[in-house]
Amino acid sequence: MASTSTPLTLPVLPLDDEVVLPGMVVPLDLNDADVRAAVEAAQAAARSEPGKPKVLLVPRIDGTYAGTGVLGTVEQVGRLADGDPGALIRGRSRVKIGAGTTGPGAALWVEGTTVDQTVPDPLPGHATELVKEYKALATAWLRKRGAWQVVDRVQAIDDVSALADNSGYSPFLATEQKVELLETADPIARLKLATQQLRDHLAEQDVAETIAKDVQEGVDKQQREFLLRRQLEAVRKELRDLNGEQEGEESDDYRARVEAADLPEKVREAALKEVDKLERSSDQSPEGSWIRTWLDTVLELPWNERTEDAYDIQGAKAILDAEHAGLEDVKERITEYLAVRKRRNDRGLGVVGGRRGGAVLALVGPPGVGKTSLGESVAHAMGRKFVRVALGGVRDEAEIRGHRRTYVGALPGRIVRAIKEAGSMNPVVLLDEIDKVGSDFRGDPAAALLEVLDPAQNHTFRDHYLEVELDLSDVVFLATANVLEAIPEALLDRMELVRLDGYTEDEKIVIARDHLLPRQLERAGLAKDEVVIDESALRKLAGEYTREAGVRTLERSVARLLRKVAAQHELGERELPFTVTDEELRGLIGRPHHVPESAQDPAERRTAVPGVATGLAVTGAGGDVLFVEASLADPETGAAGLTLTGQLGDVMKESAQIALSFLRSHGAELELPVGDLKDRGVHIHFPAGAVPKDGPSAGVTMTTALASLLSGRLVRTDVAMTGEVSLTGRVLPIGGVKQKLLAAHRAGVSTVIIPKRNEADLDDVPAEVLDKLDVHAVTDVRQVLELALSPAVNGAAPEVPVAA
Repeated sequence: MASTSTPLTLPVLPLDDEVVLPGMVVPLDLNDADVRAAVEAAQAAARSEPGKPKVLLVPRIDGTYAGTGVLGTVEQVGRLADGDPGALIRGRSRVKIGAGTTGPGAALWVEGTTVDQTVPDPLPGHATELVKEYKALATAWLRKRGAWQVVDRVQAIDDVSALADNSGYSPFLATEQKVELLETADPIARLKLATQQLRDHLAEQDVAETIAKDVQEGVDKQQREFLLRRQLEAVRKELRDLNGEQEGEESDDYRARVEAADLPEKVREAALKEVDKLERSSDQSPEGSWIRTWLDTVLELPWNERTEDAYDIQGAKAILDAEHAGLEDVKERITEYLAVRKRRNDRGLGVVGGRRGGAVLALVGPPGVGKTSLGESVAHAMGRKFVRVALGGVRDEAEIRGHRRTYVGALPGRIVRAIKEAGSMNPVVLLDEIDKVGSDFRGDPAAALLEVLDPAQNHTFRDHYLEVELDLSDVVFLATANVLEAIPEALLDRMELVRLDGYTEDEKIVIARDHLLPRQLERAGLAKDEVVIDESALRKLAGEYTREAGVRTLERSVARLLRKVAAQHELGERELPFTVTDEELRGLIGRPHHVPESAQDPAERRTAVPGVATGLAVTGAGGDVLFVEASLADPETGAAGLTLTGQLGDVMKESAQIALSFLRSHGAELELPVGDLKDRGVHIHFPAGAVPKDGPSAGVTMTTALASLLSGRLVRTDVAMTGEVSLTGRVLPIGGVKQKLLAAHRAGVSTVIIPKRNEADLDDVPAEVLDKLDVHAVTDVRQVLELALSPAVNGAAPEVPVAA
């Protein structure tokens, strides 16, 4: 590709924000001083030279001249279409601008060099394809604008340079793009640049046309829908007039329903705002469906509905006693609550500081003691509605506080749904299994319950779905749990704790006789006088066939017994009526599963050998007895040290170390052969090895088992103990005394050893249980050993068991 250059001296004609390319013909206004000066200078110079006047057309952008201009010839000077003086100038070739110089007239003169590059003939293949593509794109753009005459002119251009410079006429090119075309000297590169610019513009135009088409279609659809809906309304009006019907149903008129409803002021304002939104939205809009669902929920809530409390305190207490045996703590608390409510109502103190007199109780106890059924009895005694909310396994925080309305299928939380289901603002709400609430990435439901169960702030509870304040201060919340430690501390701090530690044997017999037996007789299809279970049979069922804190297994045993009798009657093997006694239980439902140690043969008891002691523990199912076994390894094995088995926790392992250390340091004082502890391994085992165990309360039991092992003295069969032991031998207090004493009573133990500082807890133990137990409160482990170990026989040397 060759290039030629010719030096020139020309007057400058500046073009503000305009670009003229070679081959273009443009009219210029001579009223512009710079244009007039350049044209007059060119005319003056042309008088001494042949040819037309020549000027240098230079783009001037923001006061800065470009480095390349165009040589232009003044074709004609005259008047423009609007009558102003003007000149017609044709662009000829590119000029590289050099230094300034002098010349006639007031114009600016510069030296320049023409820049002309020729294209090889024939054209390279890629240049030919570029020419075809540019012509095709230019033709497509011109046809869209209806410029058919220009199409023929563009198709007739064969010169690559002229074809590229023809883009200067494109109105969509910015000044910067035209300057780039001007400064690109290579014709093929210039044509490639022009082709890319034209291609980009066509792509943008296609997108703009698609958007405009979609917008127009949407507008047309809305207009068509509006017209059709107006026509539909007119048709419906004519049909209503024809049939004599009213203009609208009240159930569909949300505004009328909101205004007629008895809503709190702020709730009414929020509901009317939503009605305004509903009236502005179309029937097909999804937002309209969400608003209707929200309005239905708000209108269905009993904002000002309340049931009158039954202020017959004696009657309420009689209902609680009739429906539940035992559980005196809960009954007393409900009776106190009703008495206070009655006095507040009598003195006009129903609402104090915006808060009503609700209650939040946590009923904690083992399974089967009647926590859930107690909620219904409380509601019955108070004359309130009852709603149960099952929280076991709930992991989503939105289950409590509701979902935001932005979610598809959003619903209010379980608390709001419970109020809606109850139909009053003061029901008894049972939050069942609150200790089984979980937490994960969706949130912590227990944290969401903090506001619900806080009497200081639940009068302004705000559900995420409703987003209006809901007063929960008049609700009686009863939360049930099996394990106190599983309830978060912050949540437990907001509730009043009531412990249900299980039933005594006498209470179980009353429950079975008055509640379980009538219910199971009905389920078995038997009349009351057809099958009678003797009290001795019920006592044996409670004591030997079941061993639990509650009565669920006892009810299953009664049901099994009645099914067996009903089946035998249908088979013709037994006549009715029939009375079940304790002697007939084995023949009907098999052998007993729990025989007390005191009822076993002395040689078969676990404590029949030294090194075994009976402890007391608290599990998730209530209190239970716990045996501790200890043995010494053969000195020849060389297995010194302490071995612990039975799936023990860290605290219990440390208690074993403390017990061993105490005996080693005080062995001489206790007259124990502690020398065996230096060279022989000590093994302590807790049976029921599959059950995890932890806690400090087995310290005295392990100390007694080791002392029995070393002294060869048996631990008394009728003795069970509990307490934490220190390195100095002090017996420290523990928890769960009531549950442990109930377990000792169920297991047939007659003597129980507890820490002295737990003596005050005996007030919680039923009197009939204390009458049958000999309870010793001790302060030192030496007292425990004196009470628990049987005396040595004739001063014989102890025979220490050796582990196999």
